Amino acid sequence: QVQLAESGGGSVQPGGSLRLSCTASGSTSNTACMGWFRQAPGKKREGVAYVYPRGGSTYYAASVKGRVTISQDNTGNTLYLQINDLTPEDTAMYYCAAAYSSLCLRSFDAQSYTTWGQGTQVTVSS
Repeated sequence: QVQLAESGGGSVQPGGSLRLSCTASGSTSNTACMGWFRQAPGKKREGVAYVYPRGGSTYYAASVKGRVTISQDNTGNTLYLQINDLTPEDTAMYYCAAAYSSLCLRSFDAQSYTTWGQGTQVTVSS
């Protein structure tokens, strides 16, 4: 299994944008889904977006749809999350994760993901 490392978080004002990166050490060719999740203090971890590399499809949570874009570089070893029009409700630790079973396509659930990065903090405040 690969190891994942997130970067790109920080403090931004409402309305700003950030691009988060997740670098995989090792090949991601046997992953089924690569996803981004977030967890705010006192709240449950929630899925933000995922990509199914073999089919090229993407999925976005309703809470971020229209403001977020998930993508990968040509090698598939770097996963990105572009977040625009940030609000204080986006404040959370953001994690990238890899799923190796196609069960990840049935529901966007953290339990389907078995490899996780350590997270990068995003704070949105004025």
